[in-house]
Amino acid sequence: PPFRDIGTNLKDRFDGASKVLVNNQGNFRQFRRKFQFQLIPSNADHKLPGRHDLVYFENSPDFCTTNYQLGLEGTSGRSCNASSNGLDGCELMCCGRGYRTEIREHVERCN
Repeated sequence: PPFRDIGTNLKDRFDGASKVLVNNQGNFRQFRRKFQFQLIPSNADHKLPGRHDLVYFENSPDFCTTNYQLGLEGTSGRSCNASSNGLDGCELMCCGRGYRTEIREHVERCN
């Protein structure tokens, strides 16, 4: 399949990923699972994950704030692009804290 299709599929799975808990109890003879545990959604309203669903056990850390234990420097003080809606955009990078616009002029001598 085309690379773009693979990326779109993975992004869809990522966006639909569910947080799960591991249940070491259960009737494993009935299920004949390869692994001796069962993944249970942490939200009771969510369905059991399927074979091709993405799941996670822990929430991601807050990448916006400094956390030296995890080696995260946060996003404070970084340069961003005020006109971008992408990853380099100020709204996303500044984590809703607001940002300061600064205009810089760079002068170079021509030969």
